[in-house]
Parts: sequence; C-alpha cells; structure tokens
Amino acid sequence: MNLSDRQTADGMPRRVSAMEAVLTYLRGAIERGEYAIGEKLPSEAELCRRLEVSRPVLREALRALQTMGLTVSRTGKGTFVVSNGPVEDPTFGDYSASDLLEVRRHVEIPVAGYAALRRTPEDLDQLSHLLERMEQESDTTAWVAMDTLFHLTIAQAAQNPVFRRVIEEIRDALARQSAFLNELGGRREQSNREHRAIVEALIDQSDHDAMEAIEDHLKRVETTLTSIVRPHRTDPPMEGRNQR
Repeated sequence: MNLSDRQTADGMPRRVSAMEAVLTYLRGAIERGEYAIGEKLPSEAELCRRLEVSRPVLREALRALQTMGLTVSRTGKGTFVVSNGPVEDPTFGDYSASDLLEVRRHVEIPVAGYAALRRTPEDLDQLSHLLERMEQESDTTAWVAMDTLFHLTIAQAAQNPVFRRVIEEIRDALARQSAFLNELGGRREQSNREHRAIVEALIDQSDHDAMEAIEDHLKRVETTLTSIVRPHRTDPPMEGRNQR
C-alpha cells in the first residue's frame, strides 16, 4: 500500500499526514529489526534530515511510537527501542487502551441513559454548541479539547457528581487517545456523526437510544484502535528517502 493511502475503520480511503508516513516508516524499521531492542534511534536532527520532515512532525511520530510501547524517551539521552512489536495495548498517559475502554463501557453507557432522562435545557444548549464547533473545527488540538469537554458535559447532565469525577480522572487519557485516533485513524468526521446521534437521543429523552448511540461510538473507537495497532504487513521504506 502506498504511504499516501490508508483506509478508515469504515473502509473509506483517506490521505495520510506527514506524521503518519514517518511513523509508518519508523515502526516498520523497528519491526524489521533495523533498529534492535536497546538501540538508540538517530538524533532528531539526523532523522529530520534523512526523512526530510520538520521537527514537530518527527516529534509527533516519536510520541506515537512511545504510545505504542515500541520506544521510550530518556531525557537528555534520546529515544531507545524497547520492543519490536507487535503492538498489543497502547498506553495513554497513566492508563492502557484496554483498561480505558473497559471502564468507558461500564461508565459512559449508563451515564448516557441517565443524561437522557435528567438533562436540562442548559445541558442541551451546551452540547449542541459544542457539537457545532466540533463540526467546523479543523485543528486537531482544539477538536480534542472539545471532544473531552463533550463527554464531561454528558456526565454532568446525568446529575451525579461521581460520574463526572470518574470522567475527570480519565480526561487526560481520553484526550491522548482521541488525538492518537484522529492523527492515525481519520476519526474526526465519523466521531462528529456519532456525537450528533448521542445529542439527538438526549434531545428526544430516549435513554435506550442514548445508550445505544454511545455504545456504537465506543465500538467504533475500539475498531479504529485495533486497525492501527494490529500486526500488519511491514511497509516498504519511504519513497525518495535516504536509507540507513
């Protein structure tokens, strides 16, 4: 598959970012054993020169490698390979992806049901306003911030402070996961549609539809995550780049 072409979890083709192309190249090099476990990757300056990308793009790719558990960054020393894959369970902040999804299923699905029955006009106004902004937003960082606020607002609409406290606890991990899925899975537009289905269920005060909508949302999150981290054919080196 050409590095400029990927598919979303729904099978739709999309263009990949420069960061994803760099990540694919580095991940492939690690999985092929070109960089052995314990070995230090070339410096950022060297990788930028070799791959002809900017430092911000490279750093995003290096962060993704670390999230996948393939590398570790040591302050003042550089980035070292700690695994050659396959990636099984990425880590987002303090929590693994599997732990995060397990908790979200047990918390956010019933929360959506309670929110549908207890939401106030103010809750609906806030959620609708957030949704409109998210649908118009093109910057990933800004979108991710609104995404976590969206889920917090649903918890608030359930009118149980414990639910909101739980979502607050995993807020950083949710943001990291959201950014990861958007950068590597092209999730933003699909997430917006899923969020709209949730809001519509809350407007209708249908606890069944709200729970079904958030369950569908979480299933699609898991599907996209799996498509990113599952064992895959090692891609060829980046075209037009210098080889090691």
